[in-house]
Amino acid sequence: MGLMNREYRKYIEEEIAGKSLDKSQKPEDIKGRLFGFVVFAVLVFSVLLGRLWFMQVMQGESYQKQADSNRRRIIPIDAPRGYIYDRNHKVLVSNRPGLAISVMPTIAQVNKGVIDRLAVLTGMTTKEINDKLSATNADPLKPRVIKRDVDKKIVAYISEHQADFPGVDLTVETIREYPLGNLSAHVVGYLGEISNDELKAKKSDGYDMGDVVGKTGVEKAYEWALRGTKGSQQVEVNAAGRPLRVLKNITPNPGHDLILTIDIGIQEAAEKALANGIAEAKAGRFKKANAGAVVVMDPTNGEVVALASYPTYDPNLFLGGISSKNWETLTNPSSGYPLNDRAIMAAYPSGSTFKVITGIGALADGLTTASRTINCTGTWTGFGAEWAKSCWLKSGHGNVDFISAVAQSCDSYFYQLGYEFEKKGGERLQYWARVFGIGKQTGIDLPSEATGRVPDKKWKKEFNKDFPEYQTWVPGDTVNMAIGQGDLLLTPLQLAMDYSAVANGGTIYKPHTVRSVVNSDGKVVYDNKPVVTQKLPVSQEAIATMKEGLKQVVANGTAAGLFSGFPMPVAGKTGTAEVQGKDDFAWFAGYAPADNPKYVAVCVIEQGGHGGSAAGPVVRSVLAKALNVQEQGMVKAEDASR
Repeated sequence: MGLMNREYRKYIEEEIAGKSLDKSQKPEDIKGRLFGFVVFAVLVFSVLLGRLWFMQVMQGESYQKQADSNRRRIIPIDAPRGYIYDRNHKVLVSNRPGLAISVMPTIAQVNKGVIDRLAVLTGMTTKEINDKLSATNADPLKPRVIKRDVDKKIVAYISEHQADFPGVDLTVETIREYPLGNLSAHVVGYLGEISNDELKAKKSDGYDMGDVVGKTGVEKAYEWALRGTKGSQQVEVNAAGRPLRVLKNITPNPGHDLILTIDIGIQEAAEKALANGIAEAKAGRFKKANAGAVVVMDPTNGEVVALASYPTYDPNLFLGGISSKNWETLTNPSSGYPLNDRAIMAAYPSGSTFKVITGIGALADGLTTASRTINCTGTWTGFGAEWAKSCWLKSGHGNVDFISAVAQSCDSYFYQLGYEFEKKGGERLQYWARVFGIGKQTGIDLPSEATGRVPDKKWKKEFNKDFPEYQTWVPGDTVNMAIGQGDLLLTPLQLAMDYSAVANGGTIYKPHTVRSVVNSDGKVVYDNKPVVTQKLPVSQEAIATMKEGLKQVVANGTAAGLFSGFPMPVAGKTGTAEVQGKDDFAWFAGYAPADNPKYVAVCVIEQGGHGGSAAGPVVRSVLAKALNVQEQGMVKAEDASR
């Protein structure tokens, strides 16, 4: 009505002023036009009032929640990860307090200069920061951690210049700590920020972008136990995102602790002996020796007492996020790939250490007996003179029975056993390799385990699909496999598991590195009891015959002198694996005491030469430590063992 009054007043004023009116316009027309204006105005105000009512009444609660979310922020609080101890409860991995820089993505998008200043201050690139802030699968209203374990100088600078860093917070975190550095690094593993793929797989478990998770070792395998349950803090913030007061606290529940089967004293001895063994080989005739592994097991239950891999690394490098420089160093081929756990991830040709499987399988299949002899002239001619194969001892071993063939590692004897397997048919040698667990994972509680390889007719055909001339399995393939050569591959852990089965009388246990999981109250919540995966389908007589052969290896065979002065009998087997284009790989697998085995130890040194001279002394040093034998440095063995 106000609009109509104004129009009418204007009309009256024009009349008083003497202005002439259009003769065609009548007062009724003016009133009609004014009425239309009134209707339009009423409609507009009705819509506005209706919308206002809808927003305040119907959606008032929703908008109130959004307003609260703008002034209230939920800050997740990570739970302290559980500690990791060795079997004697010595701390291997612990925690310490540290500070992290977190940024609100919405504020950073408006204040571009904040990112530039943070990049200069932290040494990060703007791309690295932007990648963290723009990461998918994360709540856009939650702060993102861009830097962990921040230096105190950076913390002080941000605190003193808060006006230059809107939306940037300093939060207290629990930082992982590896007080022993690289000692047992491949067993415990390291941490890193969760990846997109990991987040997709773990989202339902309460993980968020920016969370830190185990990447390798037991840190990854037992993530479920170590991580704990997150807490949270609800805070009221101002327009700049600065906390004003704490509204609510939910305390996180710490993760469980791990008690490992590892004995850190034996682990240290294994790592030291392995490094020394490689250095000795390199200082001698084998300049390319640069890597290797050691596995020590309890043959009575499958517990891994030590697991060493060389070269190694320091897990502390990953704290707060590994630098691009350190990552490039660790992944550069010239570094020898220290992140690879060669004890479980690397598959090697086994050399003569495989003769234990060939021998027991042949005894079980009736292809030989303990008393059967052959005459080794240094050349085996089972396929005819034109296909002659050489024994490692060119002059020959003469007449040897089964036990002396094992002791002297006579290739001719085991060529003949391979030939007997070939004539028997049915790929029986492959059968026995698989019975002993070669060609499949052992099931150890560590990630990224290799399977090894048992070559057979099917594999050879598929492997050489582009080379038809090499697809046919020939008798010579079986003969080569019988001495651990050819295309057979196994891991040091698999070999340790197999020698444990011989040592204990025929039982294969699943290897494991964690003995138990304990909560914060000291209660055992998970007990990793021994698991039997295979009972060897062989007689105790066959195993006893092999065990006697392994004792003779050390007493007067290829490892004679290696354990001279050792206060108890040791059984074992040397191995020298030939690898095309490389120097020989050195192996030794053994156990002690020979008549009541408590420890099995296996060592491989890549391109280290002969087993008895390179790998053997490493095993002696490790067994000496495990059995509390006083030693005067590493023993140097003769360079004539296979």
